[in-house]
Amino acid sequence: MNGLLLVDKHQGATSHDVVRQVRRLFGTRRVGHAGTLDPLATGLLLVAVGEATRLVEFLMEGDKVYRATLKFGEVTDSQDSEGAVLSRHGFEGVTRAAIESACANLVGPILQIPPMHSALKRNGVPLYKLARQGVEVDREPRPIQIHELRPEVYEPPFLSLTVRCSKGTYVRTLCHDLGRHLGCGAHMTALRRLGSGSFRVEEALTLEAIQQLSSDERCRHLLPLRDALRDYPNLAVRQQAWRRLAHGIPPALSDLVLAPQCETGAIVLLTAAEQLLAIARWAPERVREQRGDFELLKVFPDLLPG
Repeated sequence: MNGLLLVDKHQGATSHDVVRQVRRLFGTRRVGHAGTLDPLATGLLLVAVGEATRLVEFLMEGDKVYRATLKFGEVTDSQDSEGAVLSRHGFEGVTRAAIESACANLVGPILQIPPMHSALKRNGVPLYKLARQGVEVDREPRPIQIHELRPEVYEPPFLSLTVRCSKGTYVRTLCHDLGRHLGCGAHMTALRRLGSGSFRVEEALTLEAIQQLSSDERCRHLLPLRDALRDYPNLAVRQQAWRRLAHGIPPALSDLVLAPQCETGAIVLLTAAEQLLAIARWAPERVREQRGDFELLKVFPDLLPG
């Protein structure tokens, strides 16, 4: 039982709560998720089952799309509505034009300081545990990319936003920073993940809906490994290369049905009979090893066609 399950997480549940439920429903310990959602957040959570757990690092690479709501005039220690209020400020002078200007200044490649209330670790200890003890440590700014930050409905003191961003972005920190730019402070009150890579929340099922399905129906909702990585180029491998691939020997260009239409260094899927055989990097000019024209990253010999 291998594949990707698209779950629409409900508010209040942790990502680990979802993993635990999926383990029970599918009867396997091999379950993981790609991209944590805090309990406050709802929406799309990519859940990997069985061999799909080996895909998590690749699933996490895709850009994310969120709908967020923030409240102007209050700064909290967690940067969201679950934290304690640290300060209050007037927001009456915040106009739609000022909001649009501040959002525009946050679009593009920026450096973001991760919040203390996060799962990042310092000397093996999660930052949120230090925060609960009243300890604050320096955090290195991290480069992220904000592709779109679009203000939607503004009903003071609340503003809804559409955010399209790179992996590793803390949307509550983005809300906090927007309030700081406007001089009135802000914190996030709601968050919904609408998309991850090419996957959309409309494709997902709630845990409650999944629980109502029969065992066979649940299995049919698992996306095959190849489809789980649909954002990556797919290269069909000729039969003579299958067995060599299973033994860790990458294919040559002549072993492909069609030549790659991607740049050198791109990550690709090597497939046969609609099955994922390997994840590789297209590397025709590599000098360390002369075998084949790819650098193998993950191989799935158990999925070889019969």
